[in-house]
Amino acid sequence: MRIRGSQLFFFLYSFTFSFSTVGQKLEELQKRFPGDQAVMLNKSLTYSISVRDGEPHVESSEIQQIEYLSGDASSLMSEYGFYQSDFHRLVAYEAYTRTPADKKLKVSDFKTADDKESFVFYDDVKETTFNFPAVEPGAVGNLNVSWIDKEPHLLSPFYFTGYLPALNCELRIEVSGDISIKYVLEGLDTSRINVQLENKRRGRIYTFLYKNCPEEPRYADAPNFSWYAPHVIFYIDHYLNGEGNQQAYLSSTDDLYKLNYGFIRNINRDLGSELKHTVDSLIKGVSEPREKAMKIYSWVQQQIKYVAFEQGMEGFIPRDANLVCSRRFGDCKDMSSILTMMLNAAGVPAYFTWIGTRDLPYRFTDLPLPLVSNHMICTIRLGDSFLFLDGTDPTCVFGYPSYGIQGKQAMVALDSANYKILTVPVIEKDKNISADTTWLELDGNSIHGRIKKELKGYYAMQFYGRLMYENGKTSNEDLKDEFSRGSNKFKLDTFAFYKKPTNEDIVMTAGFTLDDYAKKLGDEIYLNLNLFKFFEHQEIDYPKRKIPIEYHFKSRSIFVVMLKLPQGYRISYLPKSKTYHNAVWGFDLDYEQKGDWVILKQQFGHDQLLLNADQFQLWNQVLENLYPMYKETLSLSKN
Repeated sequence: MRIRGSQLFFFLYSFTFSFSTVGQKLEELQKRFPGDQAVMLNKSLTYSISVRDGEPHVESSEIQQIEYLSGDASSLMSEYGFYQSDFHRLVAYEAYTRTPADKKLKVSDFKTADDKESFVFYDDVKETTFNFPAVEPGAVGNLNVSWIDKEPHLLSPFYFTGYLPALNCELRIEVSGDISIKYVLEGLDTSRINVQLENKRRGRIYTFLYKNCPEEPRYADAPNFSWYAPHVIFYIDHYLNGEGNQQAYLSSTDDLYKLNYGFIRNINRDLGSELKHTVDSLIKGVSEPREKAMKIYSWVQQQIKYVAFEQGMEGFIPRDANLVCSRRFGDCKDMSSILTMMLNAAGVPAYFTWIGTRDLPYRFTDLPLPLVSNHMICTIRLGDSFLFLDGTDPTCVFGYPSYGIQGKQAMVALDSANYKILTVPVIEKDKNISADTTWLELDGNSIHGRIKKELKGYYAMQFYGRLMYENGKTSNEDLKDEFSRGSNKFKLDTFAFYKKPTNEDIVMTAGFTLDDYAKKLGDEIYLNLNLFKFFEHQEIDYPKRKIPIEYHFKSRSIFVVMLKLPQGYRISYLPKSKTYHNAVWGFDLDYEQKGDWVILKQQFGHDQLLLNADQFQLWNQVLENLYPMYKETLSLSKN
């Protein structure tokens, strides 16, 4: 029931609420929502958008009412909160409990403190928290809040579904006659959103109503909720200014670029002595633009620490590159600032770039809005090609985009009047490879083995990142999961790393012991070479699940297991090979004998960043063909 300031960009100058808080009969709700602790009776958000002093003016208020259904609700759901910031000025608020006996108990103890999110070092968002009194089955918690928004460009989407089932969710937008808005419905299923438009003498009223909203299921492998949760995005297209002339507001990407460029117009006017000395020392003796760019990018990645720091307009305006250089830290905008300044000083064309990470499903060409971008990077031009440099990722290899921006549209600032909208490439699976080879030798019922594991592309970058956060000290226990195979009796004896010149490639080797894995019965030895049983228990609950599955990157995995035949033994049964592929994915599983070695090679390929519900059945079909192969056992007999 918390209302997040970074998602609600709105305000209200008058504070008048009147809404019935009489809940439905408790017994009916408990029967209808078995197992739920509470239900949202009403979530209602109202906007009033008009022109004041020649500029768009927005007012808003929100009402939330929640009825508690169980005795456990007091311990699980008593604390709530709402947010405010420089952009989202709090006007008034009220919270109270309506008891089953229809007694109103007001909340008097509100606590306001800075909101510290894990990815933000400092911002100006403050959270006000409180506890509803007398929470019991049948009680109804009520929260009424209003804000003032200083920046109508930043109107936030309205989400209908949430962590609780809801009986009534409504967005109401009252628009004066001198304002024109547009809206789009986003999410997997918007068919149940009832949209009404009512023309009034002085304007229009848009109403978006969703009744009986289900609780939004949670999946750890799902993308951000904006990809699937039904929501409304609305924005001001144009308005009549103080002279009565039509003024474009966010009617096209041109309007958005004009807004965005205003944030960078007045920075990086001069190259300071410290920054100039740094650039000169990095490119000394280097003539090729690509090599210059590589050296500068690497320096920023290693020398400028990423720290998210946002307060008011600082969330939009990059800091001057000279300041970032002297501080040695900055957020994504600051990384973009110093990269752009240094590269241009070195003669490499570089541009500020706005982009949305893959947390957001939106495109600039569909929605010319600030909410499409939540990130800033630097784009460079090398000949006829553009490369995208994200300074916030210290392990990202030059030439690769950071994996979180693959496939996304980027707004590239060429100059004050010109820009390009480019699409960041998606790195193909054959550049992101995990190759694992195991050599096995039998010693009674135990196995002694050697491992060589090579990671390429994003696989290697991820592992370098892991080593970085562990300060280069990786314990035996930490790496056990990385090398583990066969059974829980796996024992890691030795390991080593062989780093390549860049983060794009890493080789690891290890030695291990695996007790009681082979089974010896008389003159026969039985051994399952499937030391890895990948994707076990990873069937998708189809057709129940509707929410997509997200992958960090496309990839290819290769696993080879080589068993040296024991002296005096031959193969009495070699499992059959099998290949199965469909439109979503597949595998190749091959057995063969080469001299004294028995070899099992497994290959898997993932060619999607997002797996949608219409692909789930095909995913499961691959597993239906794969799982029986894991039961196949190699048999060896004495000669």
